[in-house]
Amino acid sequence: MKLCHNIYQRMLAVSSGFVICGSFLAMYLAFQMKDSAYLETALRQSQYTLTAGSAEGTIYDRNFISLVNQNINYYAAVNPTPAAMKELFPHIQEISPVLRAVRTGKPFLCQVDTNQFSSPEIKILEVPQRYSENPSAQHILGYTLEHTGITGLESDYDSVLRAREDTASVSYMTDALGHVLSGAEVLVSPVEYLNSGIVTTLDSRIQKICESQEIEKGAVVVMEIQTGDVLAMASFPDYTPDHIGDAISSPDSPLINRCLYAYNVGSIFKLMTCAAAYTQNLQEYRANCTGSFAIKNQLFRCHNLSGHGSLDMKQAVILSCNSYFIQLSQLLQPALMRETAQNFGFGTQIPLTHSIISESGTLPTIRDLNYPAEMANFCFGQGLLTATPLQITQMTCGIANNGQMPIARLMLGITQDGRTISEPERSPIYARAIKKEAAYYLQNLMIAAINENENSNAVPDSVFAAGKTSTAQTGRFDESGSEYCHAWITGYFPIDHPQYAVTVLIEDGGYGNTAAAPVFKDIADKIMNEN
Repeated sequence: MKLCHNIYQRMLAVSSGFVICGSFLAMYLAFQMKDSAYLETALRQSQYTLTAGSAEGTIYDRNFISLVNQNINYYAAVNPTPAAMKELFPHIQEISPVLRAVRTGKPFLCQVDTNQFSSPEIKILEVPQRYSENPSAQHILGYTLEHTGITGLESDYDSVLRAREDTASVSYMTDALGHVLSGAEVLVSPVEYLNSGIVTTLDSRIQKICESQEIEKGAVVVMEIQTGDVLAMASFPDYTPDHIGDAISSPDSPLINRCLYAYNVGSIFKLMTCAAAYTQNLQEYRANCTGSFAIKNQLFRCHNLSGHGSLDMKQAVILSCNSYFIQLSQLLQPALMRETAQNFGFGTQIPLTHSIISESGTLPTIRDLNYPAEMANFCFGQGLLTATPLQITQMTCGIANNGQMPIARLMLGITQDGRTISEPERSPIYARAIKKEAAYYLQNLMIAAINENENSNAVPDSVFAAGKTSTAQTGRFDESGSEYCHAWITGYFPIDHPQYAVTVLIEDGGYGNTAAAPVFKDIADKIMNEN
């Protein structure tokens, strides 16, 4: 009986052992399953990526100098070890977000003022800043909103400049709590496609010279005479992308590109009258200025109320005598006069890109010009006539280029590497505006207009130039009854091998020789002195 009892106790012990072992086995398997799930979760969360920002394609000038993306912002991706934090703190831009991030123990990102760190726990990402504090050529570049081009080249070439997402990032291997795994590789992905973009005809050096002029409201255009390439277009006042709201509400309308806006022209247009007169063999015509001239019941006055006396065409251009051109107008054929202006681009839009388009301005019709008084106004650049600074500069190129006028061009093409153009835009296009001999004649008139006028403020110190000023009446008056006038000058240099055509407009600026001519002189001197 005792033997049976012992056998029973042993069997019970063995059975209990199996039960206990089974329980431990079940518990072990349960823990194993739970741990596997934990590990699986940890693996799913093992990569931790910090993204500093994205870069967009670059807009270049003709010499592949960046007009955007000029400044680089530095971002530090930091694994917050004590040594790394000690080196980092003196260079942090904003400390509060960093203090919050450090408490988590996870890697974090912050903007710093240098890219020089010795700690291996600090990785630097370089992200270009789209616009500098004082951006150049802003009216041409336009601006973006949430990485989409809104105006200007940013809009017209949006698909090129933002063809691919290009972000700078750092990726870490971490544990389930987000802490960096010791010894694991850190993957740094820099911006890759920064050099791709578009190439303009602008010369950033000349653009800055023009933008440095003290002009309250107005425009400056510089073109390369042989090609029609726009080297600079500066519109005043300027604006910055960070203050669009202020620009929209400003009474000075800084968002308007005044280079492409049509204004009353004035005496610059007398060059077109001279061109038509040359075609009719009237270049030897003389007239007597008494200070005024009447056409039927309308009296036209010269700016010199006492009169200039007897003048030939050259003298009339030098003195900018309205009376001479009013009298000459009665001998010119209206159709020929209008055709001459059309041949030089008046009354025609100039599309530089899809959205950057020079207004056509206003060109009187033949019916308008059949009225002698309107023809008289037209011949000294007043009445219905309006034109843009870009149109006037293109006209000057046509004169300086011996009658073969290049059509204004702004874009050279697309680049993939920031060094060469892979997809060129159109080649230069020319229009025969006037015969070569007539162009020579107009060149001589422009040379005389500033160099034989002892009162001219347009004569540069460093180069021999040609030009013509305007004081364009607007028909608007101030509170005292004085008329607002636009101050103009257009000209070119050097005389012996014309390279640059420059037009300056000072909106409501007064006299051309007083307000616009000194700006022309300064621009010409600075361009030539920096060559």
